[in-house]
Amino acid sequence: PQEYDDPNSTIASILDNLRATGTSVNFPPNKLKQGCGQQAVFVLDRLADAALKSTSFLWHKPEPPVELDHEDDVPVEDESELLLERVEEDMAAEGSDDDEEETLLRIEDLAIQNIESQKPDEILESNTNFENWKLELERVIPQLKVTVKTDSRDWRSRLDQMQQHREGIDGALVTARAQLDKLHTDISQTLEKMSSREKYLNTQLETYLVQYRSLQDDFSRVSTQYRQVSGGVTERSRTLAHVTEELESIKQEMEEWGTSMTDRSE
Repeated sequence: PQEYDDPNSTIASILDNLRATGTSVNFPPNKLKQGCGQQAVFVLDRLADAALKSTSFLWHKPEPPVELDHEDDVPVEDESELLLERVEEDMAAEGSDDDEEETLLRIEDLAIQNIESQKPDEILESNTNFENWKLELERVIPQLKVTVKTDSRDWRSRLDQMQQHREGIDGALVTARAQLDKLHTDISQTLEKMSSREKYLNTQLETYLVQYRSLQDDFSRVSTQYRQVSGGVTERSRTLAHVTEELESIKQEMEEWGTSMTDRSE
């Protein structure tokens, strides 16, 4: 793969070659984007095995190294002895008076004293019973536990916590960034598809949209006329009701006059 190649296509080709060898892949492809980790080592191991099989590589029988004679070995001087001799020479050079040389403490004397003090008079043998020793061990185990209480106000503990949180954030960011990049790519592709589909629908429905706008204008004009006409009808209906009331009152008066005239004639 080249520097500017799509990492997704590169990973897909690697996994295709891996599946061609008969290996099953049980992890998501984005695990290989990091270039490290358990999945990357697994892929390299399987591809290396396949490469060895394709080249008919054979493992040779191991040959042990030839052992050299001990007589040819050159003894190596101990560095600790050289350092002790150098210290003794420096201390001897610094001392100028005979009195100081007499009171000078020699390292060899200290070593001899330590060896003599540590040398036991006889061979040590344990006479402790195993069961008693085990019981004693169980008794003193709780006392051997040392717990150090950390002060929350100590800047060292806070610094350690910050470093731990930083490592946790970095570890989570590695996986989250790959998932977010994939989600961003999917959303961008979906938006592009929606935009192209919207443009296609607009071109196909342009004539229908023009007709709809003209019909909507006609509807608004007719609605205005209807409101005007309905206002006149309401006014005329009110006038008709008034005239009808006057007519009813006149009829009632004529009936009353007709009744009174009939009574007088009798």
